[in-house]
This record gives sequence, C-alpha cells and structure tokens, in this order.
Amino acid sequence: MSASDKSRQEGKRLVAVPDSDPSDASVQDGFSLRKLWAFTGPGFLLCIPYMDPGNIENDLQCGVKAKYKILWIVLLSTLLALLMQRLSLRLGVVTGQHLAEMCYLQYPPLPRLFLWVMMEVAIIGSDMQEVIGTAIALYLLSNRLIPLWVGVVLTVVDTFMFLLLDRYGLRKLEIFFATLVAVMIFTFGYEMYSNQDDLQFWIAKPDGSEILQGLVTPWCEDCDGSVALQAIGIIGATITPHNLYLHSGLVKSRAVDRSKVSKIKEANLYFFWECMMGLSVSLTINIIVVSVFGHGLYQKTNADVMNLCLNSDVPHHNIFTNNTEIVELDIYKSGIFLGCQYGVLAMYIWGLGVLAAGEGSTMMGCYAGQLTMEGFLHLKWTKWKRVLFTRSVAILPTFMIAFYSTLPELSGLNDLLNAMFSIQIPFATLPLIAFTSNPQLMGQFVNGIFIKIFTSVVSVVVICINVFFVLSSWLSTALLNYWLLAALSLYCLVYFSMCGYLVLHMIANMTAADNTALSRALLCKTTWTNRNMQLWTM
Repeated sequence: MSASDKSRQEGKRLVAVPDSDPSDASVQDGFSLRKLWAFTGPGFLLCIPYMDPGNIENDLQCGVKAKYKILWIVLLSTLLALLMQRLSLRLGVVTGQHLAEMCYLQYPPLPRLFLWVMMEVAIIGSDMQEVIGTAIALYLLSNRLIPLWVGVVLTVVDTFMFLLLDRYGLRKLEIFFATLVAVMIFTFGYEMYSNQDDLQFWIAKPDGSEILQGLVTPWCEDCDGSVALQAIGIIGATITPHNLYLHSGLVKSRAVDRSKVSKIKEANLYFFWECMMGLSVSLTINIIVVSVFGHGLYQKTNADVMNLCLNSDVPHHNIFTNNTEIVELDIYKSGIFLGCQYGVLAMYIWGLGVLAAGEGSTMMGCYAGQLTMEGFLHLKWTKWKRVLFTRSVAILPTFMIAFYSTLPELSGLNDLLNAMFSIQIPFATLPLIAFTSNPQLMGQFVNGIFIKIFTSVVSVVVICINVFFVLSSWLSTALLNYWLLAALSLYCLVYFSMCGYLVLHMIANMTAADNTALSRALLCKTTWTNRNMQLWTM
C-alpha cells in the first residue's frame, strides 16, 4: 500500500468536525454544541483511569483514615491533572504527534529507550491494579465461586473486546466507554443516594457541609503519618504518567486542519472543555467514595464492623476480626461492609461498579500500551500483536501473584503500585513541559511564562515529595539487605541522572529560538521518513 493510500485510510478513521453554521440554534456566541459533540470522546475515555480500582481503593482508605479532611487533596490533584492533561492535548492537537512519537523525534536512543521502559513499567503496574480489581469484583459478585486467578484469566477477554470494538469505528468504542462511565456513575452514586419509597432516601447520609469544608480547607488537624502517606498516594494514583501519553494520542482522532490557526484554537478549546467535563465526572465519583466510607467507617474498629455484620444475611461476612484496631479496608471488604450496613443489594451494586471500573481501565491500558510501543519503538507490528504483547506482559505476573497470594496480600499491593507510579511522574511531565514550551514546535501555542514556571515548580515539588516518601519507606527495608541497598543505590543514580538530563533538555526547549516554519518542515520530513505516512497536514 502506498503512503498516500495509507494516509487516506487513516483519514477515514478520523472523526469529522462540522463547520460553523450561523443558522444553527446550538451556536451561541461562537460556541457550538454540535462541535462540542464532535470533539467529545477523548476526555471521557481519559477519565476512566482516574477512577480505576486503584483509585477507588485509595479513596475508601482515605475516608476510613481521615473522613472528609483530605478531600482538598483529591480536588487539588484533579486540578493539577487537568493542567497537565491540557498540555498533553495541546501537544497532540498542535503538532499532530503524541507524546511518545515526539520523544522518538527529540531524544537520543538511550534516553528514549529509558523513557519507554519506565512507561511500560507504569502501564504494567496500572494494569496489575486494574486486573486485580476486576478479579476481586468477579470474586465478590460470584460469592467466591470465581477464584481470583480465574478472574485474572477472564480479563484477557478485555483485549479481544477492545480489538473487536476498535474494528467497528472509533465512535462505537467511545460510546462503549461512555456506557461504562454511566454504569460507574449509577453504581457508586447508588451507595450515596437511592430512590426508595419516599424518593429522597440517602443511603450513607454524609454531611454535605463537612464534605464542602473538607474540599476547601487545605489542612488536616489530628492527621498522623499514615494519613500523610495516604495523601501522597492520592497524588500518585491521580497524576498517572502514562495518561499524559495516552491523551496526546487520543486527540489525534479528530480531523483538525492544522494549516489554519483558527482550527487549532478551536480544537484546543473544545478538547479542553470535554476534558474538564470528563475529569469532573471522575472527581465526583472519587468524592462519593471517600464520603461514603468516611461517613460509615471513620475511626471504626474491626470489632465494630464485625458486630454490624453479625445479624446480616450477607455471604461471607465473617472476614472481619474481633479486635480494637482501626478497620483496614480493601475493595472486597468494603463490599461486604456495604452489604452489612445498607443491604445485600448495595454489595452487589458496589461489585458491579468496581467491575465496570476495572473493565474500562484495563482496556484503556491496552490503548496506552500500544500507543507508547508504537511511538517509542516505531514497530511495524499490527495492532493486535502490539496489544497482545503489552497485555501479556502485565497479565503473566498478575496471574502468578493471584495464584500464589491471598486476598489481603493482593489488596496490599495497591500502596506499592501507587508508589511506583509516583516515581515515574517526571518521565511524563518533564518531556511534556519541554515540548509544549518549545516555540519551534508549538509556534504561537507555546506555553506562556506563567505556565512554564508554574508547571515546572509543581512538577519539581511533586517529584521531590514522592521520591522522599518512596525512598524513606523503601530504604528502611533495604538497610536490612546489602544487595537490595546496592540495587536501590544504583537505581537512584540512574534515576536522578535521567531526571537531570530531562531538566536540562526542558530548559533548552524553553530557551529555544522561535523558528516555527523551519521546525515544522523538519518535523514533517522526519515523520514521513520514519513512518512512511504523513501525519501532519501542513
């Protein structure tokens, strides 16, 4: 197939954007609902990883340990995520390249390979969380008839479902994911509100004024070190590095005429609005989960929950021990608690919500994996081979862990995986800030001085906080083993060396001279040579 044929075939898969019609009643002050609908999709796909089983488990633990006191961390991390996702979508819209493709074009082979490995580690870790969450949901819904390792195997179906839906068009794929989001809104919202006889029956009945206070008060009185670690876990679970790579690729699905500045501005505007709507949905669900368990289990002991479940008809409610320790929850125990507190139906609806979250996020992991592999390595594999490879890399270790581990051990992996995401953050944020701050790549859409300073400072602060807590927790274990300490020291040397290189590269991009026309011409030529298909329309 010739390059022009490939280009036309790619164009057929793009979603068309309608031109403005002055007679259209949906157009008000230059804003068109028809255009917003045409651009709607990537943001709602993107919001799914923000409410995956890892985030859900982190939310419920926050509610148990701090009630509503660190909801402001949830809000702040979502706002920071929105800022970084805005940079990601602008990179894809303006340059026509997603973040992994841009790394291929801008970095030498060794840093490029290192970044790919780090993103694959992040994707594998995220996939492990999502697969384990899906397996636990199946375990809960089947009353333990489906063992955890069988649930892990069943998630392989996600791969084939993703490929099947992708064959029938992007819009159908987006509608499927939107349906999963709707299921999550209903199921998690049910735990807070349900239409009963009086039509105004609140299941959990959380205090709205306390929730609002927790959202706007940037402080936490009487919070110990475990709450601080939980707050760090929120940031690590929210600002997931591979989501930045994913979003810059998702926005390439719309037919944007990059030869016209007005069309690029239009695409940036509508993509930002629909991204904000998608993240608003994920923020709402995260707040609901924190509030429900903060209201029901804050400062409650295992004995309190066990007594609550004594006269319950919920199956397997005897998993809570009779002691005075603060209850430690996971996705499975939380479902049992909801069944004991609010009825068996609440337990099954919770399991259905977790299943939808796991199914959606695992398929989004497939998407992120194939985008990063294609972008960093420029492999000529067909899509099903790329997806199957990246899926297998995550499924195999998860299967082994599920087969030889117990449910509490699986649930305990969540904090470790969130810590792993945290230390991968600079390998997404630093390249993203560098490319969007380069006038040769972005032209008039380059980051302003305020955005450059703010995003750089925020990235450095988040990186320092995460590295401090991760290293402090790992170092106490490593000191007991000289080999582990040596390996950790070597990794830290490589880690900080690569961070230093990325920072220097970012500074060089920020201070680059504005030679937009020459840079775009070189980028087009490089892209044509490497991929034998023009992805940037001049």
